[in-house]
Amino acid sequence: MARLRNIKSSFIKTPSPFFTFLLVSPFTSLLSKLPSPRIHRPYSSSRPRRYIFVIFLLILLSLLGLSQLRLVSVSQNPSPCPSFPTLLSPPTSHPPFASLSSKNHEPVVLSRSATVPLPVHPVSGNATAEEAEFWAQPDGKGYRPCLDFTIQYRKASAKISKEKQKFLVVVVVGGLNQQRKQIVDAVVIARILEAALIVPVLEVDQVWKDESEFSEIFDVDHFKRTLQADVRVLSSLPSTHLSSKPIINTQMPDNVSPLWIRTKFLTELNRGGVLILRGIESKLSKNLPLDLLKLRCKVAFHALRFTSPIQELGDKFARRMWIKGPYIALHLRLEKDVWVRSGCLTGLGPKHDDIIRKTRESHPQLLTGRLNMTNTNRRLAGLCPLNALQVARLIKALGAPRTAQVYRAGGEPFGGALALQALMREFPNVVTKEMLAREGELTPYMNRSTIMAALDYIISLNSDVFLPSHGGNMGSAIKGHRAYVGHRKFVKPNKRGMVRFFENTSISEAEFRSIMNKMQRRYQRQPEKRTKKGSSRDVIAYPVPECMCRHGIWSLLRS
Repeated sequence: MARLRNIKSSFIKTPSPFFTFLLVSPFTSLLSKLPSPRIHRPYSSSRPRRYIFVIFLLILLSLLGLSQLRLVSVSQNPSPCPSFPTLLSPPTSHPPFASLSSKNHEPVVLSRSATVPLPVHPVSGNATAEEAEFWAQPDGKGYRPCLDFTIQYRKASAKISKEKQKFLVVVVVGGLNQQRKQIVDAVVIARILEAALIVPVLEVDQVWKDESEFSEIFDVDHFKRTLQADVRVLSSLPSTHLSSKPIINTQMPDNVSPLWIRTKFLTELNRGGVLILRGIESKLSKNLPLDLLKLRCKVAFHALRFTSPIQELGDKFARRMWIKGPYIALHLRLEKDVWVRSGCLTGLGPKHDDIIRKTRESHPQLLTGRLNMTNTNRRLAGLCPLNALQVARLIKALGAPRTAQVYRAGGEPFGGALALQALMREFPNVVTKEMLAREGELTPYMNRSTIMAALDYIISLNSDVFLPSHGGNMGSAIKGHRAYVGHRKFVKPNKRGMVRFFENTSISEAEFRSIMNKMQRRYQRQPEKRTKKGSSRDVIAYPVPECMCRHGIWSLLRS
C-alpha cells in the first residue's frame, strides 16, 4: 500500500511528461516565433496554413503526452500473472508475485512464504546420453505461480477475515500427507461457510500412533499470517463460545459442493456458532470455483510450512545429499500395511505372502476397494505397488547411472533388508534419513512418525528426480509441489502398461530399456494440466493452469 501511495503522490508532485516535453523540445522555439498580434504585417495566404499546422502539432503532442502517462501508470501496476523467484536465487531478492496486508499485521509476501528447494544440478559433461536424459529437467512452458484472486473474492474477504460469531473445528486423521489434504479442505470449508477456523485438531491414528499436535509439525503463526486475508484462524475457541452446544458431523458424502455445504450447515451454524467436522478426507469436490482452487494452492504451498526445527533438519539432510551431486528420491511403499491394504503379493516368497494373507483375513476392513479382484487382476490393472526389483529395473532402464545417489523415503519395508536387496544390488548408494543423521539429530523424533514423514517430504522435494512406487497422498503432494516450485522432474510409473514386461523373460535388456523409455516419456513431462482429464484431478497435484500462468514469450504462444 505504501508503494501505491508513493506512486499516486508522484503524479501530483511531478509535472506531466507532456509539459516537460514541450519545455525542452524544438517546438518551444517554434511557438516563441509566432507573430505578435500588435505588429501589423501584410496579409499572407500562408499564415492560416501555418496556424493549422501548429494546432495540429499541439493536438498530436497532447495525445502523445497522454499515452506516455498511460504507459507510466500501467507500468506501476502489478502484472496479473506476476513473476516467481528463480530457484537459483534466494526468494527474498525478488519482487513478490502476490501479497496480503492488513492494518494490524505485517504484509505477507507469497513469493517469500513458498518453500523453495535447492537448485537442480546441471547435467555433467561426462554423462552418457542416457544419463543426461535421465537427469534432464522438463520444460516448464513458462508456467509460474499466479494466485490472483478476483475482486469479488477480495471484497468478501474484508468481512470473512474478521468473523467473530461462527467457528469451525475440524478433526483430521491419518498420516502427514492425509492430514495436509484435510487441512487444505478445512480452510476451504471455513471460507465457504464464512466462519473463523480453529487450528485443526490432529487425531491419533491407529496405524501411525503419533500424538503430535498441529503446532509441533506446522508453523502456526505463519499459517495464520498467510491466511489472514482469506479466513480468520484462531488457536482455540473464544471464551464466549466455550459453553455453546456444537453441531457435530462425522459423515459427509463424496464430492460435496459449496452449495451442499452451505445448505447442510449454514443455518445451524448461524444459530449455534460452532461446527465440528470429522471425516472430511476427499469429500470436498475437486470441481470448485476458481478462487477456491487458488485458495487450495495457497494453503498447500504457502500456508502449511513445517516448524523451524523440522524444516532446518530436513534442509540439512537435503544439503548433505545435494553437495555430493544429483540424487533420486524414491518413495517406496513397501510397509506391511500397504501390502495388506492393496491386496497384492510382496514378491518376497510364500513365507512373507502368507503373513500378509493371514493379516488381511483377520482384518478384512483394511482392504481398500475392489474386494472381488484377485491378486493377479490387481497386478495387471496396475493397482499393486512396484517392489524394489521392479523399481531398480525401471530407473536403470530410464538411464540412472549405477553410481547415482538414491534417497529412500518411506517407512520400514516389510521383510527388512531382504525387501531391498534387488535395489541395493543395482544401486549401492541408497541412503535413508537415519543414515544421513548425525548423532542425536533424530533422537527427539524417534517415535514421531509424522515428523519423520515430514523429513522425507523435505528431502524428496529437494531431489533432482522423484519417483513413487505406488500412488498415494505423498506422491500426489510432492508431484504438485515440485511443479509449483519449478517443474522439477517427477517420474510417474505407468504400472498398468509395464507390469507385463516385468514378467516377460524373453525380451533383452536393450528391448526392455527401449520399451520403458517410450512408455514413460509421456508420464514424466511437465506441466501436466489439471483439466486435461476433467475436473476430478486435485489442483494440489495439478496446479496448472488454475494456480500457475504463463510468462514471457510463452504467454504470446499460448495455444
